[in-house]
Amino acid sequence: MAAPTPQTCPPPTPLTPRTPQTPHTPLTQERDYHDACRAALARMVEGAQDRVVGGADVSASGADAEVLGYQFRSHAKELRELPEAPLFFGRLDFAATGPAAEEAGDHRGQRYHIGRLRITEHPSAPPLVVDWRAPVSRAFYQAGARDPQGVAVRRRFGWAPGSKGDSADLTGMEDEHLAAGEAAEGGGSRIVAGEIERPRVGPMRDIAATIQPEQDDLVRGELAASLCVQGAPGTGKTAVGLHRAAYLLYTHPQRIRRSGLLILGPNQTFLRYIAEVLPSLGESGVRQATVRDEINRDHGRPVRATDGEAAALVKHDARMATVLRRALYSRVAPPAESLAVPDGSYRWRVPLDELERIVDAVRGEEPPYAVGRERVRSRAVRAVQDQAERRSGPRGNVWVQKIARSRPVSAFVDRAWPKVRADEVLAGLLADPEALAAAADGVLDAEEQQAIRWARPPRSYKSAKWSAADLVLMDEIEGLLERPAGYGHIVVDEAQDLSPMECRAIARRSDFGSLTVLGDLAQATTPWAARSWAELLGHLGKPDATVTPLTTGFRVPRAIVGLANRLLARLDVDVPPARSMRADGELRVHEARDVDAAAVEAVRGALAREGSVGVIAADARTERLRKALAAAGIEAADPDELGARVTVLPASLAKGLEYDHVVAVEPAEIAEAERRGPHRLYVVLTRAVSRLDVVHGRPLPWEA
Repeated sequence: MAAPTPQTCPPPTPLTPRTPQTPHTPLTQERDYHDACRAALARMVEGAQDRVVGGADVSASGADAEVLGYQFRSHAKELRELPEAPLFFGRLDFAATGPAAEEAGDHRGQRYHIGRLRITEHPSAPPLVVDWRAPVSRAFYQAGARDPQGVAVRRRFGWAPGSKGDSADLTGMEDEHLAAGEAAEGGGSRIVAGEIERPRVGPMRDIAATIQPEQDDLVRGELAASLCVQGAPGTGKTAVGLHRAAYLLYTHPQRIRRSGLLILGPNQTFLRYIAEVLPSLGESGVRQATVRDEINRDHGRPVRATDGEAAALVKHDARMATVLRRALYSRVAPPAESLAVPDGSYRWRVPLDELERIVDAVRGEEPPYAVGRERVRSRAVRAVQDQAERRSGPRGNVWVQKIARSRPVSAFVDRAWPKVRADEVLAGLLADPEALAAAADGVLDAEEQQAIRWARPPRSYKSAKWSAADLVLMDEIEGLLERPAGYGHIVVDEAQDLSPMECRAIARRSDFGSLTVLGDLAQATTPWAARSWAELLGHLGKPDATVTPLTTGFRVPRAIVGLANRLLARLDVDVPPARSMRADGELRVHEARDVDAAAVEAVRGALAREGSVGVIAADARTERLRKALAAAGIEAADPDELGARVTVLPASLAKGLEYDHVVAVEPAEIAEAERRGPHRLYVVLTRAVSRLDVVHGRPLPWEA
């Protein structure tokens, strides 16, 4: 049976401040309630600031006062920096009588407004607004006519686009009588559809008001469980990952904040695009970085060299982990002589065979290299201590430390298990053909060794110029030397483009935490991109992570998805075709002799409509297009300028971004520009959320 039309309260015309004569309609009641919530939030901010001033003084301990003061300051800062926006977007009225009331349980007869942040008049008072992440809020996303979950009425609120939370911007409402079997199923909500299809200008917005049931299941997954989302274009996989991060911070604040939460994206443009989502949901202090940023943060070495594709492919290969381990542990050498340690007038001796057993035993335990070095030292000292105690009784800590620092013991440790640096080990490997051949024996062939070997070695590792791939290798060595600090949870977006060695760098930082892995194998564009999620999850150290496909798109219109699916059939990936809930949108294909001029005309036509315009072409063509647009009097911004009306961007930077109107210029050039060019073209074709113009002079790749 078709879903009934939601009950809609139309917006008043015009939208002017109410007077005492304004009828007290349900809409005006909700506006009054929003005013009350706004006042309560102002008091919350004021109260948080008052606690900063005097609250920490109640602690008896100086250390406790410092910790408490930091917590108060952080909370006050978060409240002060909340973006201006409507304070609620939905309401749940739980049934008071009838069968649904039993299912409502403790919420029988209760009414809750749902928003991005909990608002209350007093910490112990019932909330005026319930946080969207609270358990009771789940019914807002999951309840339906077939399973009302105790909800009598679900109300959605429509706010004017770009509203900063003025109550006059509340323009409409929709009521779904779930307990009576009425619901706007299948995306039938006008308010939800309007929010999803709203023109895309500026940074990415949160989707707290429009989360779909299948998305909500992923958002609220357990902290300990790692999950992977294979998301087709427009399915909201990035938003799911960010909202999952916000949910975990809300549900497990101590565990997550103690070890941190990390968001990894493909480039800085993408990170700037998503930067406002978590703050809009009331969460700040989350680290957002690229893999390179994260590695540089730990090691701080600049990238001053560029690898050719052959060298980069080898360096990013998982086999390099074996080569690097061999290179590092080749520094460990069997002892050459016994150990003699002076102690006053006496000299203690540890025979050679016992020293050999110590080194072999530690190496067999496979601890981090730096830990192994200290184990060798402590066990050699223990062998000396055993002799001394058998001769004249127990020895204290001062004596033990003196023996450990003695010159003979230090010399033995330096010879058997020398102290090394990651850059020193890598430079020694890449500069010395014999060392590389020994470490890569049976792992890399002669051609692969030649590809990564330095043609002109530097005078020393201190003067070496490192490539981005070298830093990934160095991170692997650092991980062998000493285990890095990990995060409580890591969200990895556009994960399909990670190399095996980059995955290992992430895995080291999540040994004791969980991952949310987001991506689309069809959008995999790097030469080393994985062909399957099982392969990539193995490198990430989470082979048992659940892979969940999202195939229903809400942002990209059906006609555009249909075109992308024609190209998808030509890609070497096992990915189901996407489908779209949106029957609107426009797709136009223009063949022209002068492609640049045709692109300018397409942009001119797009400017007659509302929304952002993205002009995407092969990297080598973008500067020509920028000049052509400037000559036509059209100002075009760089990708970094979020919020610009017209943006010209190379195809290599398009991933993860969205524009209302996209002009895709000469698809054949994009497809031929790199090894996985057809995948890059698939990305370009799916960046439009309303209209797509394809301008070409050469045959189209999906028709060849």
